[in-house]
Amino acid sequence: MQKTLTFLLLFLLLLLLFLSVHLQLQCEAAAINVDDDDLIEKICRKTPFHDLCVATLQPIANTPGSNIKGLASSVANIVLGNATDTLHYIEGLIKQTSDPKEERALAECAELYISVVKYELPEAIEALSKGQYGFANYGISDAAKLVDQCDKGFPGKSGSPLSDRNKLIHSLSQIAVAIINVLAKG
Repeated sequence: MQKTLTFLLLFLLLLLLFLSVHLQLQCEAAAINVDDDDLIEKICRKTPFHDLCVATLQPIANTPGSNIKGLASSVANIVLGNATDTLHYIEGLIKQTSDPKEERALAECAELYISVVKYELPEAIEALSKGQYGFANYGISDAAKLVDQCDKGFPGKSGSPLSDRNKLIHSLSQIAVAIINVLAKG
């Protein structure tokens, strides 16, 4: 019964995460200009996760006009949205667990995610908007490193209940950094 409830809650949370990211992309699409239908494909080829990049940015492809800075900003905001949702998920898991070791590991993850959500990513996104690409790159890379630390604190064979989320955020962060690098060279 506990596993079924946990699975159902995880499924609903992932569904909400998908819908929030989709809505966020739709809202951001109005603020981005697309000049080249192939821009997303060209940019995503320069990232370490081509398919994830295309899937993440595809809703923007049909909007009129787009530019590299807008794509970088979109991905950075998607990373922030996923990190924020994961922080809320962690807070829910802390309330549900009765295992002191798991609670401690989750609390450590929450601390890492608070830093990512409140400081690292917002500062990186602001730097990106100001054309400070080096600082933006550093902030997003640092956020990915903090997220990676989260998985290391979970004991036992079962591992982290957050590893899929952490991996997604790390991958999206690497996509954002790759796009910022293209932008910086531009």
